[in-house]
Amino acid sequence: MKFMKLGSKPDAFLSDGKTTRYVSSELPTDVTIFVGEVKFLAHKFPLLSKSNCLQKLVSKANEENSEEIHLIDFPGGPKAFEICAKFCYGMTVTLNAYNVVAARCAAEFLEMTEDIERGNLVFKIEVFLNSSIFRSWKDSIIVLQTAKSLLPWSEDLKIVARCIDSIASKTSVDPANITWSYTYNRKLAEVDRIVEDGIKYQKKMDSVPTDWWVEDVCELEIDLYRRVMIAVKSKGRMDGSVIGEALKTYAVRWLPDTVNALASDAHIKRNRSLIETIICLLPSDRNVGCSCSFLLKLMKVAILVGADDAMREDLVKRVGLKLHEASVKDLLILAQSPQVTRYDVELVYRIVTQYFVHQKFNRNTDVIERSEKGTENLLLGHGSSLNVARLMDEYLAEIADDPNLSLASFIDLSQSIPEFARPIHDRLYKAIDIYLKIHPSLTKADKRKICGLIDVKKLTTETSMHAAQNERLPLRVVVQVLFFEQVRASVSVEAQNNSRDSSSVMTSNDEDCPKELDSCKSLKHNMGHMKISEDIQKTKKLAKKSSKNSRSGMQLLPSRSRRIFDKLWIMGKGHGESRSPETSGSSQSPTSVVPGDMKSSGSYTRQRRHSIS
Repeated sequence: MKFMKLGSKPDAFLSDGKTTRYVSSELPTDVTIFVGEVKFLAHKFPLLSKSNCLQKLVSKANEENSEEIHLIDFPGGPKAFEICAKFCYGMTVTLNAYNVVAARCAAEFLEMTEDIERGNLVFKIEVFLNSSIFRSWKDSIIVLQTAKSLLPWSEDLKIVARCIDSIASKTSVDPANITWSYTYNRKLAEVDRIVEDGIKYQKKMDSVPTDWWVEDVCELEIDLYRRVMIAVKSKGRMDGSVIGEALKTYAVRWLPDTVNALASDAHIKRNRSLIETIICLLPSDRNVGCSCSFLLKLMKVAILVGADDAMREDLVKRVGLKLHEASVKDLLILAQSPQVTRYDVELVYRIVTQYFVHQKFNRNTDVIERSEKGTENLLLGHGSSLNVARLMDEYLAEIADDPNLSLASFIDLSQSIPEFARPIHDRLYKAIDIYLKIHPSLTKADKRKICGLIDVKKLTTETSMHAAQNERLPLRVVVQVLFFEQVRASVSVEAQNNSRDSSSVMTSNDEDCPKELDSCKSLKHNMGHMKISEDIQKTKKLAKKSSKNSRSGMQLLPSRSRRIFDKLWIMGKGHGESRSPETSGSSQSPTSVVPGDMKSSGSYTRQRRHSIS
């Protein structure tokens, strides 16, 4: 810390009780000066020789035959006046960052300028401020803090403005060129580490981070902090991520940890002012600066303290740009009256909508530009959309157990995710299953409506098996799941068979190529018969494998699902009999068939095709 000594006499003001100060001298005092509750017994000559104000007041007191002078609203109080009085007497005075502002304001009040005497107190203090205080990082912050209690004097004397400019200028210095001390306790193994002067240049250069200034500035009160941050941003040399880190550190430093402390009547006004200031100071580029998690924490506090609607709307837009970075825990924002749900689902819906509106705009821009960079951004945007879809499905599962969550809110939030962003519906199915469990009183129409969100073709095999046994689902959904699983199984088997048959045909063609020219007419004549025979062979292979899979799979189904599939089988059989006598080859359902009992695999295939009308 910088300091300056004035005067050389070792004398000092003595105390007579708590309210009286006097100078030990052979000469009697001839003037009494009251500063607040303290009375100073002094001599006119040394004081009047350096203070124009005291000259006027003493002259006025003489006219009234009085020896008392009252200094009303004196800046800095008795301590500041004592510094000025000591300077007038030539006593030793030590100025530092803690008392220099008070001394400067007091000297201005007393008009201790160059007009009265050359080298007066105002001049000496200004030299000290400009040559030492404003060149020191920590002293500038201390002076700015002390200036708060001396308004409006410190503001009128430009002390506040000069401190802010000094601080902002130093934050913009290249970290490699920093030679002063600063506090940096974050992200370090050593607790409460202080980087001090005297460190070698190379070591200092390697250890100084870009956000070295953040913690020291956090000691300022919110109004001064706001002005400093505005000055830092106006320099145009500070990265948005560093600004975001500074705001996050300040919020952690000053915002209470508990909900009760945030919303308490004693502190809610202060907390509201603080959160609104932090939101105003967020980087102008909404894509950089702060993490989505931090923005959502600001949102929670803003709602609790009743921040301005425009501030909250700005946060919605900012979160909407970074929603793919969020977690389910971040989105669990408590609902406020008159909402009846546990969490603020409407707010999350607005955020999701904002995100996909922005994504759509970006995709349109990339298509127009058709540049390599645009293609990369498009792929990145698609990946982030998948993350948001997964996040929303997990969020739906988290809020689905709220008895007060309306069906419309659940459906709206689910439908806010575009189809391309949700290639798998397993998580959505889980959320819907939880909702059906917690809301057993839903009508059949409502159940069909919510289950209509599920695309059974996008369910994995494991989830499909669970859905087939889920008695909470409507019958139509269970039928669709069973039908698609049978289709998927048969397609898989057919694909394997086609692969083997194609390999066999290619080998045969290589061997018989010379003979094909001679037997072309014969092959053409028998083509139809060969195709029928091949279909029969494939169907037999399919029947053998699917009979095992079907029997083992169907045995896992509950009785309701087996009854449904038995009815579908009978219906399919009826349709098949009216079309071809081949369909009468089997009268058993897939749930009751045993190995060796399936007579016609072709009949089975056609019956299954007609299971859904």
